[in-house]
Amino acid sequence: MKLTSILLFAIICISCKKEAIVDKTKTLPFYNSEAFTPEWIAESTAAYSEIHTIAPFEFTNQNGQKITNQNFKGKIYIADFFFTTCPSICPVLAKNMGVLQEIYKEDTNILLLSHSVMPWVDSVEKIKEYALEQKAIDGKWHLVTGKREVIYKIARGSYFADEDFKKTKDESEFIHTENFVLVDKKGRIRGVYNGTLALDVRRLKRHIEILKLEKS
Repeated sequence: MKLTSILLFAIICISCKKEAIVDKTKTLPFYNSEAFTPEWIAESTAAYSEIHTIAPFEFTNQNGQKITNQNFKGKIYIADFFFTTCPSICPVLAKNMGVLQEIYKEDTNILLLSHSVMPWVDSVEKIKEYALEQKAIDGKWHLVTGKREVIYKIARGSYFADEDFKKTKDESEFIHTENFVLVDKKGRIRGVYNGTLALDVRRLKRHIEILKLEKS
C-alpha cells in the first residue's frame, strides 16, 4: 500500500512537471522587468497570473480621439516612442513602423502605437501633420500625445523603454529609445527589438506570426 502511494505521488509529480513545460520553439517568452530577461511561463503555473502587464492609459491620438487600453484589448500591438522634430532615429523608426503597417494593414488584430516623448511640442495638430507625412492609417497606427509625466511614467514603468533610468532614476531625463515593444492580446510584453535595424524588424515579424497562433 505504501509503495502504491509513493508510485502514485511520483506519477502526479511527473504529470505536473510535463504540464509546466513550455515549447520555446513555438512560444514567445514574457518580459517582466527592466532587465528584459526572457521568461517562458506555463499557463498551468502560479506565476502565470503574476505576469507583468501594461498599466491602464489614456492618451490623445492624431485625430484628437481619446485612446485607452480598451482600443487594444484582444489585439496584438507594437509600441514605440518618438518626437516629431527628432532628426536621428525617429525617421527610421517611423519608416519601419510604416513597413509593419503595410504588411498588416488588412489584419484588424494587429495595431501600432507611437507615443510622443516631447508632448509639450507635439500637439494634436503637430502629430496629425506628422501622421500624414508617414501615411499612418487611421485606426491602424495611433500616434499619441498627452501629459509628459504620464507618458514618461508608462514608458519607464510599463514598457521599460528608458534604459538609462534604471541607472540614474532621474525622472526629468529625456527619453530617447529605439525600441519596438511587442505586446500581446492581454497587454503583456512578448518581445523587444531595435526598431532601426532591418534584421530586428524581420525578427519582430516572425514573432508576430508566432503570437498570432496563441489562443490565450
